[in-house]
Amino acid sequence: MRFHDLPVAAVLFVLCGTSVARPREADRSESISFEKHVRPILKAHCLECHGEGEKIEGGLDLRLRRFILAGGESGPGFIEGKPEESPVFERTAATDMPPGDTKLTAQELTTLRKWVASGAKALRAEPETIPDGVYVPEEERNFWSFSSIVAPEIPEVQQKSRVRTPIDAFLLRRLEEDNIEFSPDADRRTLIRRASFNLTGLPPSPEDVRTFLDDKDPLAFEKLIETLLESPEYGERWGRHWLDVVGYADSEGYTIDDSVRANAYHYRDYVIRAFNEDLPFDQFVREQIAGDELIGFPKKNLTPDETAKLIATGFLRMIPDGTGSAGVEQPVARNQVVADAIQVVGSSLLGLTLHCAQCHNHRYDPIPQTEYYQVRAIFEPAYDWKNWRNPKARLVSLYTDDDRKAAAVVESEAKAVDAEYQKRSDELIAATLEDQLVQHVPAELRDALRDAYRAAADKRTPEQHAHLKKYPKILKISRGSLYLYDREIRVKLAGLKKAFAESTKQRVAAAQSKTLDALQGDSAKLIIAAIQSPAAKRTDAQKSLLAEHPSIEVTPDNLQQFDQQAATELTQLQAEIDRTKERAPQLESISTRAKEIRKKKPAENFVRALTEVPGQIPDTHFFSRGDHRNPVQKMAPAVLTVPAPPHSGSIPANSETLPTTGRRLAYADHLTSGKHPLVARVLVNRFWMHHFGKGIVATPGDFGLLGERPSHPELLDWLATDFMQNGWSLKRLHRQIMTSTAWRQALRTIPTNDIDPDNRLLSGMSLRRLDAETLRDSVLAISGNLNSKQFGPPVPVMPDRVGQIVIGIENENAGRPGAKIDMKGEEFRRSVYVQVRRSRPLAVLDTFDAPRMAPNCETRPSSTVAPQSLMMMNSDFVLAQSDIFARRIVTDVGNDPGLQVQHAWELVFTQSPTEEEAMQALAFIEQQAEHLKEKPETKKLEKTDRNMTAEQLALASFCQTLFSSNRFLYVD
Repeated sequence: MRFHDLPVAAVLFVLCGTSVARPREADRSESISFEKHVRPILKAHCLECHGEGEKIEGGLDLRLRRFILAGGESGPGFIEGKPEESPVFERTAATDMPPGDTKLTAQELTTLRKWVASGAKALRAEPETIPDGVYVPEEERNFWSFSSIVAPEIPEVQQKSRVRTPIDAFLLRRLEEDNIEFSPDADRRTLIRRASFNLTGLPPSPEDVRTFLDDKDPLAFEKLIETLLESPEYGERWGRHWLDVVGYADSEGYTIDDSVRANAYHYRDYVIRAFNEDLPFDQFVREQIAGDELIGFPKKNLTPDETAKLIATGFLRMIPDGTGSAGVEQPVARNQVVADAIQVVGSSLLGLTLHCAQCHNHRYDPIPQTEYYQVRAIFEPAYDWKNWRNPKARLVSLYTDDDRKAAAVVESEAKAVDAEYQKRSDELIAATLEDQLVQHVPAELRDALRDAYRAAADKRTPEQHAHLKKYPKILKISRGSLYLYDREIRVKLAGLKKAFAESTKQRVAAAQSKTLDALQGDSAKLIIAAIQSPAAKRTDAQKSLLAEHPSIEVTPDNLQQFDQQAATELTQLQAEIDRTKERAPQLESISTRAKEIRKKKPAENFVRALTEVPGQIPDTHFFSRGDHRNPVQKMAPAVLTVPAPPHSGSIPANSETLPTTGRRLAYADHLTSGKHPLVARVLVNRFWMHHFGKGIVATPGDFGLLGERPSHPELLDWLATDFMQNGWSLKRLHRQIMTSTAWRQALRTIPTNDIDPDNRLLSGMSLRRLDAETLRDSVLAISGNLNSKQFGPPVPVMPDRVGQIVIGIENENAGRPGAKIDMKGEEFRRSVYVQVRRSRPLAVLDTFDAPRMAPNCETRPSSTVAPQSLMMMNSDFVLAQSDIFARRIVTDVGNDPGLQVQHAWELVFTQSPTEEEAMQALAFIEQQAEHLKEKPETKKLEKTDRNMTAEQLALASFCQTLFSSNRFLYVD
């Protein structure tokens, strides 16, 4: 059974309910309290039935300490100091409670037992009354990520000489607490390689490296960063990071069909352009959530800026959407789309697992189920599940009025050709009918059959049906079947041409004979001999003789001079040949003309956008247990209560100034107000993660109770504040981070007694593997084969002969792969432009942890597994690029092995080889060449597409070895 076969509620139970992370254990020096240690356990396991649900089971409310003491139908829930006599502990220890498979862990039971044994203490007096349902105590309300962002003071540190930016001060303060220092600065070669991969996803060229090394300016590194930030490759690299969070895909997913989204790429291009232009991130967020409402859509004749804002709403259209596929249970599929959209918003912007509150109150974070549906009400006017628009119906045309006028003019011209097509079609069908009647039908039946054919099918008499049944070739005559009757025409035409050739030969011979008979004199024999000789074999004398008597030789061209009647008969026969033409190609020619004319129309582009239907405002209902089949009360749109900044504005039910509800625009304004406690923190943390490999909060999609706590909370708040105060500029944030001493450090040396094994304190840089796209793109760049073309439709993928997904255009013939279609270099474009087909992950990317969007990717894993080595050893892509790389080396530096090794080393590693490394490389190439010379396969390869000698193959093998090395695959 697949997820989409289940109700949405069941899906979310699978996703949220089967794996329960645990509240933290109490510090040994910390006394156990109800609010801090016990209530989180009860919330995770018990409150759904005992306090927060529609009914309080057994009358036992566990939301407050005094409620537990008061007890329920079975008496008090605990007895102070006596855990074994306390029902709450007794029942959970006996695993009677909670019901189901998930029970309290040993750690949780220990905490509960100690709490009761120590007197079941609370931190403070509890409120006299609390509202029904979810109660949020002070500890949950004041959780670090829900607190307002306050800019901290930049700390004073001892190692002032290592402070380049405020970032260093925050990090050093924490390091100095443990008497740890920053690592030394990395060397320039390491820095340019690190910076290039970080900002562009490509290695630096040898020329760029030399320029940087030769630059004596103290601000050389800052200048390098500026150059990289201004390169078009920057947007491709950092846009890809955002596409992960969004869940970008070029196919719908959800069903096995996984139908292609032909227009999704417009959103991908929008993201890349936005990053390159350094679009303020608050505006970037507003456009993606409510770009349509920003421009007052629906409207016609969009400007380029308005078009971009509309395209931006693709942010909420990248999730799987199977509602356009046949055979799906529409209510389930539709509600899954809405749920996934909310999940993407929650993980990308709020850092919260909102989807875990769809079926019940969130077990850990202060998100009541009711508030989940209030947030859903913000998006439901665009995702109205009862008045649904499938993916095709949601496409928005970008045609302008001028485009339509130009298209109408072209269409008028094409319709004139259509009329010609129709007329000629009727003529050719009539001619075919007459041919068939003459050839196959007795004369006495021809009129009856002609009438039967022309009669409408539902008006034919039984006699006419009988006639046509007897002569099926008459019945089958149609525009589409003319090619079948053209076979007979070809036979007839061949006969006519043969008869014409034979008749021409006979008549020319007869006329020639008559002319020669009339010759007299001594020259007659010579003339006859010259004429009877083939033209190609005539002597010069014969040619001169015939030139002196031009009226003697008879040819098909001058036959009329000698026998006018014969020439007239041949002309008539030629005319019949000219009239005897195949009929289907005539129609095809006219049809092709119409198609060529229509190609002149302005191209009509469509965008995949999220929009609302003006005046159509659905009611949003609270679904009991998350099941759409159990709607309860209506829900008004609203933001989450606890993370909301003070005095947050309300979400309007229906805007008075916009053609649509304005709910999403109000929500976008709320998120980007600069006062929201989560958005800026979540964003800068994610950017930090891509610079250092791990975020200040290691769980970028979960800033809630189950997420990791920040390693440097004050630094996170300083970054968030600085980001917002300086125009939400990501490029400025890059500069802040990359010019810091922290980012410039050399690779961390691990001490003997390491107190920071995960390098959370950043006392040096961590080794990081190239991600999937960077690996493929770098191989192409180094081989000199990278196509830098930007934007446009995705490069297609397909299964190869063994089922592995590769780049290519499908060309099946009778279910088997046909000839390879030339892609004219498109196959060498950057990976961000390769089609993201959910059911067809590109093998070379998939092996290196490219994400599969379900619905999005919060953070990528970075695995080290055997298939990666096998891919680098056996992949057709790697082998082909190694060959091309070897050819590039020969082109660049010639056939000197020493120069070849030096050049290859610099291209791949941004370093020159040591003397020992160079000698080992030369020895390897020499040994490979000798080995390959002895193999008979090498001679065969010289005659194939590879066309490489043993020496060239050895160099290619060396290039592949460099590509497969850890030194290339990892960045210091």
